Amino acid sequence: MKLTMTGKQIELTQALKDRIEDRFAKLDRYFHKETEATVTLSVQREKQVVEATVYSGSLIVRVEEATDDMYVSIDNAVDILERQLRKHKTRIEKKLKKDNFEAAALAQIPFAEAIEEETEFKIVRTKRFATKPMSPEEAILQMNLLGHQFYIFSNAETGESNVVYKRKNGDYGLIELI
Repeated sequence: MKLTMTGKQIELTQALKDRIEDRFAKLDRYFHKETEATVTLSVQREKQVVEATVYSGSLIVRVEEATDDMYVSIDNAVDILERQLRKHKTRIEKKLKKDNFEAAALAQIPFAEAIEEETEFKIVRTKRFATKPMSPEEAILQMNLLGHQFYIFSNAETGESNVVYKRKNGDYGLIELI
């Protein structure tokens, strides 16, 4: 796995780099050699935050973990990534095979704890609504008024469908569909 490490408002010491390399090496058995991972360390509101995204072909796995200790955040982030991989093992194997990557290693890994694998997703409700053209700021206001975590709207400037969402740190994100 190729690791790219960055620090925001924090200096990446050699000890932190070594910890990241050591812990993420544990995930090598799940992915092929060309897999890339970006790990960003930051300090936000007195919390030590680790954001990690693993890119393996068309498969993307992401985690964000915040604790009072950066080393604990790194450890927890890797544990969460591994738990996500175990939980969706069958789907990931199918996707990796579709992308012509070797997934046999994933099937043979013995897992210490049993995690119930989701075999199908159950859609319990469907909503239909018309989107009206608005700015992202208007969409955020509407989202907050509804008390939702995300809101789909038609961007008045571009005419494209967009999504605004509330991030864990309280900021907002915008997804532009292309």
